[in-house]
Amino acid sequence: MKTIVVENDPFPRLIGVILDPQTAPERIQAFADFFAHDLPDFQNWLDALRRQLPRLYPSRVILVDNEADMQAHLAAADVLVVESLPVTDATVAAAPKLQVIQKFGSLAGNIRLAQAKVPVLTIRRRANIACAEHAIALMLGLSRQMHRVTNRISNAQLEAAGYHPTQFDRRHTANSNWARVTDISILHGSTLGIVGMGEIGREVSLRARAFGMHLLYYQRTPLDADSAIRYGAAHVPFSELLAQSDWLVICLPLNDGTRELFNAERFAAMKPGARLINISRAEIVDRTALLDALQAGTLGGFALDPLYEAPGRDDDELLAFDNVLITPHIAAQPRFNALDDFRDLLLSLEEKIK
Repeated sequence: MKTIVVENDPFPRLIGVILDPQTAPERIQAFADFFAHDLPDFQNWLDALRRQLPRLYPSRVILVDNEADMQAHLAAADVLVVESLPVTDATVAAAPKLQVIQKFGSLAGNIRLAQAKVPVLTIRRRANIACAEHAIALMLGLSRQMHRVTNRISNAQLEAAGYHPTQFDRRHTANSNWARVTDISILHGSTLGIVGMGEIGREVSLRARAFGMHLLYYQRTPLDADSAIRYGAAHVPFSELLAQSDWLVICLPLNDGTRELFNAERFAAMKPGARLINISRAEIVDRTALLDALQAGTLGGFALDPLYEAPGRDDDELLAFDNVLITPHIAAQPRFNALDDFRDLLLSLEEKIK
């Protein structure tokens, strides 16, 4: 039986559910419930995948919370799966049985090995791709006024929404936008500022380039030259990013350094009328400062996923603004993104393991 040491995070816990027969039944049931609306028969999925993993199933899966915890279990590890925990030559030296290191993601910056004694695998996570697509969808929604006009097609519906529909004189003009929907814009030619060029930020940039947007980004460490060319984004100071961007997309983790990063000072530094898209954690944006900027009209629009509180409130103050678009934590969906990622991850490990 192999021993797999896994960084303890909600999604990688699925590795234990799949491979470790000692996994608590309540955890298996919790994952079955988590996936149920996209995968009603979780047990059948488990059984089918296990049959494809004769070397890995069954395995002993050890979840570790921190670097010290990881170090304590390395001696027995055949496989190490990490997301953010640092892996160095010393880590490998302490793991004499280690056959492969799996990064849960595509950027392996936390894995710093001077000697390639153990293969390092990566995976381009579908959930990150989905989040990037959702960011673009939110931008399109705001730019095309979709949240205001979707399914409003009659004069009565449009008038109730505050519009003044008409019929143009077709002898002379076309009849497009007979609803007289105002404030429609296009993404092409506008400037997108990406705050954080990690895995999701890079996926956003690839898609934004296809729309003909000018791309800027800010993070502490600039991309290397090849990556800068691939993603077509220019590194600028944060202050310049705020001042020049028509659109801003937040692609950052929530931590002590990013909590309320967007505060009153940052809103004041933004280009007037800029629109802010937050597909990270809500708490990166100071809610009071956000409401003030929307009330003052200096912020041109705002989109959010996930929420400040789940479930949300019918009387949430953000819902009072007609330039706000909020979705209930669906950016990374569907659930098959995670299911397919871990299927591919484990099948890849199956090929490498002896």
